[in-house]
Parts: sequence; structure tokens; C-alpha cells
Amino acid sequence: MSEHTPIGLENNTRAVKALTHSGNFHADETLGYAILHYALAPEGDLRGRVLREPGTDRLTFVRTRSPDRIAEADIVFDVGGVFDPTKGRYDHHMKDKPLREDGTPYSAAGLLWKDYGLAAVRNIVKTPVDEATLTAIWQSLDKSLIIPVDQDDNGVAKMGKLSLADIVSACSPPWDTAELYGAEEAKKQESLGFANAATAVAAHLVNMVDRVRASLKAANRVVEAYEAAEDKRILLMETGMPTEKVIFERDLPVVYVVSPAGPEQWNVKAIPPVRGDFGQRVSLPEAWGGLEKKALAEISGVPDAVFAHPARFICGAGSREGALKMARLALEIDASLKAGN
Repeated sequence: MSEHTPIGLENNTRAVKALTHSGNFHADETLGYAILHYALAPEGDLRGRVLREPGTDRLTFVRTRSPDRIAEADIVFDVGGVFDPTKGRYDHHMKDKPLREDGTPYSAAGLLWKDYGLAAVRNIVKTPVDEATLTAIWQSLDKSLIIPVDQDDNGVAKMGKLSLADIVSACSPPWDTAELYGAEEAKKQESLGFANAATAVAAHLVNMVDRVRASLKAANRVVEAYEAAEDKRILLMETGMPTEKVIFERDLPVVYVVSPAGPEQWNVKAIPPVRGDFGQRVSLPEAWGGLEKKALAEISGVPDAVFAHPARFICGAGSREGALKMARLALEIDASLKAGN
């Protein structure tokens, strides 16, 4: 996180000129532009600014390699040969390139995220959250989104097919655009491609921020539900939300999660032995597997039983009480089978 006040954040009305290079574009400078947009002028036209359409917000954006234009810009990223955040310079292509504490080289996006990421998150989040939550969102996205871009851009590790880097690359005009349509049209197509890429990247950034915010909220709910549980093996959630991440991170002994799956159904989901793996810590009863409604109700003794998956990792009932009963019965049946062995 920034150790100084970045340019443009010391005064929220100051006009700011941001610049990156023209020519081929990649995920790091495209994402870097989106970060600056949300940090400094989220009310502006992200796409129109790239296409040089007249705007009224405080941020202007240019793509060029002109030394004169670089010298006069307030924030320069991914070009210019200088890394000096106090002067708004965020290049990373020099021999002594900026590195993370673990030695991973920064990309332009990583450098801008360090200084402007928290401000961007603050402007993206629409629900009231405290500063600690904003910081947690910033840290989570640094790990899940920014570091992979840093690694890809510096040749440390590829993001892979259909990754953000791949999506940005697909927005570039084909190699023969100038040959087919002329240099001027090729230049227009390049700007249009960057605008398209920036729009896609910005949407992804906004969605990720909101998903991390919701994930942190879910973590608090899961912990509260676990602390309130009589039987710590059964986690009762009054609203459907992600639970496995917290269960495994905190090493909770939860076997089944009971939660609503719609207005007229509650499900019992078995937790796997390893996060993301197949299998269950305790499978649902073998006799239930593949049965539905009347047949399942008769064999389970739960009148509103709805279904049990053949793989025995999930079942459901028409009510909260019915699903809880199925979870308790499954544990009782498992205990009796183990005692018999």
C-alpha cells in the first residue's frame, strides 16, 4: 500500500493528466488505466476518454510515446523509463525494476494498485463498509488479480487461456490492419481496441471488488452461525452464501451445511475432506442416494424430503426443520454404522 500521498489524491478537484504508451497494449496498462479511472474520476466516461471524446471530469488520458507529452503528464505508467511514485512515474521496464517483497517484479498495474488501489476500491464499493473491510478487499484483489497480471507481464508465469490477459489481447486489431485499411485507420482501430479492453477490464475489476466484499461479509456470517450451533458438525445458514472457504481456512469441524435453496426448499450439503475436492467428510446415507419425494420420505422418515443426489453429497427438504432433521439423521446413521464395524 502507498507510503506517500499519490498525485491526484491530495486534492479531489485537481485536473490530472495520465499517460501510457501507444501501440500494442496488454493487461497491465489496461488494468492500470481502469484503476486510475476508479481512483480519480469514477464518474467520468472510461471508454470515451480513450477515444478522445470531450469530457468534463478531472482526468484526461493519452496513449503516446512522445517524450514531450510524457514530460508534461502528471501520471505516466508502463512507459518513460522512470519509477518514482512521488513524481507520478510508474514504469517497470528498467534494469533495476521495482520488486515485491517476495521478489516478484511489479507490472504497471501492480505499481498503480499499490498507490491507487485502495482509493479505487473505496469508490467502487456501493455498500457502507469500514476501512478494515476496504483494506481486506484491496489485499484480496492484490493476491487474486494484480499479482497474476504482474507475473504474466514480466514473464514469470502465464495467466493462461481465457484469462484477463487473453481477453485484453483479443481486443487488439489484427496484424494486417494497416496493410488492409491504411495507417490512419489502423491507429483508430488500436484506440478502439484499447477502449474495448479497458471497458472489459473495468467491469471485471468492479465485479471482483463486489464479490470480495460479499465474501468477507459471508465469512462473518459463517463464524456467527458456527458459534451459535448446538452441534458444531451442522452449520445452519439462514441465507445461502459461500461457506467452504471459511470452514477450511478456520479448520471448522463442519460436516453438513444446511441452507435455503429457494422459497420452498432447504438443502443439506456435505463438506468434502479437502476444499474443492470430490467426496465428503461424511457421505449422506447410502439408502437415500438417488431417491426423491415419496420414496425418500418413506425411507428417511422426513415427511417433506425432496431429493438425495446419487453421489450422496447433497439432499433437500421442503422446510428448514426437514433439512435439519435429514442432517441429524445422516450423522446418527453414520455413527451407528461405524459402531457396528
